[in-house]
Amino acid sequence: MAKALLGYVGGPDPRLLAEMRRLQQRVQDLESELVRMQTENDALTVASHEESLLSNIDVSRAEPVLA
Repeated sequence: MAKALLGYVGGPDPRLLAEMRRLQQRVQDLESELVRMQTENDALTVASHEESLLSNIDVSRAEPVLA
């Protein structure tokens, strides 16, 4: 009787197990997307810093290159 009250009759609900698997896969997909976006963001941050360093150079005041 106690097992019936706790839902153990007939084993675990297959719909619940399928939903849990689907949600676990969704979490893994979102974690992968997050890592990809963080990597892309880091690359864009580095590129923007490099660009800002180059934009600070005053070409009119630059010294000539010695050959």
